[in-house]
Amino acid sequence: MTSTACTLRWADIAVGEEVTALEIPVTTTVIVAGAIATRDFMPVHHDRDYANKQGSPNLFMNILTTNGLCVRFLTDWAGPEAMVKKLSIRLGVPSFPDDPLHFTASVTGKTAGSGGENFVEVTFQGANSLGNHVSGTAVLSLLT
Repeated sequence: MTSTACTLRWADIAVGEEVTALEIPVTTTVIVAGAIATRDFMPVHHDRDYANKQGSPNLFMNILTTNGLCVRFLTDWAGPEAMVKKLSIRLGVPSFPDDPLHFTASVTGKTAGSGGENFVEVTFQGANSLGNHVSGTAVLSLLT
């Protein structure tokens, strides 16, 4: 499924609900563009030969690109008006080209806020063929 056309309502979400899964292709271009966009010029993110010399089988994704893909996954599910208020991640296995990330998640908490702003906690993971590349929790702000 791609991006939600309208933002989910807090009242319509239940703790324990599964978040719509999302598979994101990981290409060399995605990895290199993410590194450049985040001003991470470490050669392991854009030079395969350099990465090989460091002991890696290929160039690999940087943490800021991983952060961005986590936010994309969450906002594709929750909708364009949802705001990610907190993102806590833990990196696992590397993300190499031609090995897509498969994101899954579930709603693990709901908190009523003030002024019409309410919060949903989501626990998620993004895995590839090697295992979990990223796992974490996020808090999203949603309208009632």
